[in-house]
Amino acid sequence: ELSPIHRIDRETAGVVVFAKHRATRHAYQQLFAQGAVHKVYEAIVPLPAAPHSPPPLMAPWVRRSRLEPAGHFMQMREVPDVLALPNAETRFTVIEQRGRWLWLKLEPRTGKRHQLRVHLMAQGMPIAGDRIYPVLAPEGGDRHDDPLRLLACEIGFADPVTGATRHFRSAHTL
Repeated sequence: ELSPIHRIDRETAGVVVFAKHRATRHAYQQLFAQGAVHKVYEAIVPLPAAPHSPPPLMAPWVRRSRLEPAGHFMQMREVPDVLALPNAETRFTVIEQRGRWLWLKLEPRTGKRHQLRVHLMAQGMPIAGDRIYPVLAPEGGDRHDDPLRLLACEIGFADPVTGATRHFRSAHTL
């Protein structure tokens, strides 16, 4: 009866949480639907060229936007209409600058498909090794030489069955 209670992209490394019993799976999945799960990711992105995003090493910033499917089923896009109600929110913090690259901490408050990829791309910082944004690459090929630099490193929540605090952290880092 083992089943994932949340999803990460196939190319994303890191923590995935599973439910062991079908009877309680829905309670855990509801935590995600209600925004009651704290998720932390890390990503490596190129140093942005102004005016796309805040300068490196400044205080954390938040991006809120409306995400919708794009022309290709594999991609999402931000809706440019300023009247569109946001359905995606991510908090960004620079961990470290590494030459022309930034190592970022990403904390999505929502869970839209490709949210982190789209929010970073929109700020002129596509994730290193991304084969979907900004341009969809053809399927196939060996990804070991240039993997996606996105890590699902932490997940935490109050267990809906026992009430205990649950916190899981990947042993890996970028």
